[in-house]
Amino acid sequence: MYRVTTLLALLCAICHSSASTVSYGLLPNGDFEYGPKPSDMKGTLVTSKTAIPKWEISGYVEYIKSGHKQGDMLLIVPAGAYAVRLGNEASIKQKIKVAKGQFYSLTFSAARTCAQEERLNVSVSPNSEPNDWGMLPMQTMYSSNGWDSYAWGFLAEASEVEISIHNPGVEEDPACGPLIDSIALKLLSPPKRGNDNLLKNGNFEEGPYVLPKTSSGVLIPPKIEDDHSPLPGWMIESLKAVKYVDSDHFAVPEGKRAVELVAGKESALTQVVRTIIGKTYVLTFAVGDAKNACEGNLGLEAFAGNSTVKVAYKSAGKGGFALAKLRFKANGERTRIMFISTFYTMTSDHSGSLCGPVIDDVRLISERTTKVVHA
Repeated sequence: MYRVTTLLALLCAICHSSASTVSYGLLPNGDFEYGPKPSDMKGTLVTSKTAIPKWEISGYVEYIKSGHKQGDMLLIVPAGAYAVRLGNEASIKQKIKVAKGQFYSLTFSAARTCAQEERLNVSVSPNSEPNDWGMLPMQTMYSSNGWDSYAWGFLAEASEVEISIHNPGVEEDPACGPLIDSIALKLLSPPKRGNDNLLKNGNFEEGPYVLPKTSSGVLIPPKIEDDHSPLPGWMIESLKAVKYVDSDHFAVPEGKRAVELVAGKESALTQVVRTIIGKTYVLTFAVGDAKNACEGNLGLEAFAGNSTVKVAYKSAGKGGFALAKLRFKANGERTRIMFISTFYTMTSDHSGSLCGPVIDDVRLISERTTKVVHA
């Protein structure tokens, strides 16, 4: 009996030990499959701040099993059997060891429940930047199963940081709030320009962690909600997010990763590149569909400085892509490259999910001038 008690005490100490080292994949108990003891719960409500192994909680936090019913609503968990729900002023946080001075991307899944204007405040501490936190709105859902995956980037200012996800909302029903599941981390590699491409990360291979069991892609928030883009080299200069998709779950024109512009002209993907005034450049890229029932004319518009090209891609929603080109003369030492979707489009599965053109394999090269020598 003494040995069993000692072993349980040791396991409990491990579960609630201090910071763990994570550079790729789920945080310790990031999927919440290890839950509180029955003595630390009142129904679904967690009553102790350290009851969920590896996490510290505050506010109205519930531990939800997939299939739990709330009135007429059935709560489903996308991966595994459990998730947490953040009610009024609720938060979850965890300390992890990281490489100081490096950039990281946090990925997590979230679903709306019964609140009207649900949102999440994502932050990391310590942080010397006064407004470096993300307030991610959840009014628009982009997946057919009600769960979206979000990415948020940050710079590690210490070798140990605390990651926090907080619901700042206050509802009449304190239990109303978003469900959270599958919290993961990825160390991002700084992108470099090559001789064959003046753009950084033009193939989008470097980006946030993609949860292997999800098929909905990862939403990358606009710059106004995340100063440190989890898509290295690129900025989301728009009101709505773009979606990061992978070849395990979607059709991708080239490599393993691509970007889907899911919110019409409110999704703008940009990068600023150094150019030489008067020199001619050629921008090439692939436009396609993600094989996600996004049908119709997936129009896309590309800009390079004052030059633009409109690309029409007719989609059957079954995958495929076309190549496009924009030739332009630089009129400044820096040129903004930007892509937007021309139209709002929804998937044909009647889920009401927003979708749009996929962009990939973006390349920018300077056009060589060949001198003709006459005899």
